[in-house]
Amino acid sequence: MEGRIKKLILESVRSYQDEILNFTKALVAIPTENPPGTAYETCVKLLTQKLDEIDLDSRIIKVPTAGKHPRYCIMGFHGKGKKTLYFHGHYDVVPGVSERQFRPFLRGGKLFGRGSSDMKSGLAAMIYAIKAVKECVNELNGRIGLTIVPDEETGGALGSQYLYEAGLLGKDGIGMVTAEPTNGMIWNANRGAISMRVTVRGKPAHVGLHYQGVNAFEKMLTVANALLELKRDVKRRMTEFNIQPDAARRSILLIGGRSEGGMTFNTVPAETSFTIDRRINPEEDLNTEKRELVTLLDKLRRDGLNLEFEILQEATSSGISEYDPVARALAQSIRAVTGELARFRMCPGVLEIRFYIKKGIPALAYGPGLLTVSHGPNEFVRVREIYRCATIYALTALKLLS
Repeated sequence: MEGRIKKLILESVRSYQDEILNFTKALVAIPTENPPGTAYETCVKLLTQKLDEIDLDSRIIKVPTAGKHPRYCIMGFHGKGKKTLYFHGHYDVVPGVSERQFRPFLRGGKLFGRGSSDMKSGLAAMIYAIKAVKECVNELNGRIGLTIVPDEETGGALGSQYLYEAGLLGKDGIGMVTAEPTNGMIWNANRGAISMRVTVRGKPAHVGLHYQGVNAFEKMLTVANALLELKRDVKRRMTEFNIQPDAARRSILLIGGRSEGGMTFNTVPAETSFTIDRRINPEEDLNTEKRELVTLLDKLRRDGLNLEFEILQEATSSGISEYDPVARALAQSIRAVTGELARFRMCPGVLEIRFYIKKGIPALAYGPGLLTVSHGPNEFVRVREIYRCATIYALTALKLLS
C-alpha cells in the first residue's frame, strides 16, 4: 500500500510541475517587501485563487492594525476530524535591492528572484502537496491545515503571534512543518532573541571647553565593558542540539551591531546609542536572560549613568527531539524521495516553529531553498527541490494521517 501511494504521489506531482513553477514565479513577481508590508493584498488574492482552484476550504483573517499597510493571514483545511498536521509558511520577503529582483527568471535549473528561496517556492510546494494528497487519497485520519502568514521577517507580531494570541494557531495540531530555506536539512530547533537599543546621554561642549561637557561616548564605553564581562560568561554556554561548526554551539551576545552618535569631530558627543542582540540557545530561558540584561543596565543607571534602553525584539528559543514521531515521519519521507539520510540541525536564527512548540505541538522546518542565498542580491531556488519538497510534504502527511 505504501509503495503504491508513493508512486501515485510522485506521478501526481510530476504531472503538474509546470503549474508549480509558474505559480512560484507569479508569487515571486509580487513585491511583498517587509518592511513596510507592500502588495500583501495582491499576494493574498493570488494565494486564495490557487486554494479555490484546488478546492481547499480556506478563509482570510484580517489582522487589526493601525498601519496603512493591512495584514492578512490565510487558514485552510483538507480532511475531517480534529487531528491536524499543519503546513505553515509566510509570504513576506525582505526588501529587494532593486526592482529587477521581482522579475523572476530561470537559468541553469534555478529560479532567481526575491523570495524564491525564502520562501515562496516553499508555499507553492506545500499547496501542491495538498493537491496531490487530495487527488491520490480518498480519506485521511484527520486533516492537513495550511497556515500562511505575513510579517515573519519582522518577528511575526502581526502574523503568527496574532494567530497564537487569538487562539487560532495550531488548533488540534499533532505536528507542523514550515518551508524555510534549510539547505536540505531539517531544522528541529531554533535560537531565541532579545534585541535592544541602549542610548547613553551626556552634555555637549566645544572641544576647547571639553571640561564643561559630559562625553556620552566615554560613558558608553563603561556600558560596553560591563556587557563584555557578561559576554565572557554567555560564550561558555553550549547547546546540545546539533549545529556546525562547534563554535556555533555557543550562546551569543552581539554588542554594537549598529552604533551611532556625536555631531562632529570637535564637539563633545551629547548622545550615543548602540544595539545589543542576545541570541539564546534552546536550553536557556527567555525571561531569565532578559532579566540578566535589564538588571545589568539598571545597575549602571543607579551608578549614575544617564542611559535608557528599549527592547526591539523578543522571541523564545525552542526545539524538539529528532526521534519525535513527526520528525521521523519527515525524515523517512525525505529518504524515500531523495535516497539520502535526513540531517537534523539547529537553525542559527529565529523560527516560527517556536509558536507551535510553545503549544506542545512538535514543529520542524524543511524547505527547498538555501539559507546561504536567501535575502541576498542573487537569491535563487533549485527548481528540482520545489518538486521534491512537494512530494516530501505529501508523503509526510500520509504517514501521520493515514
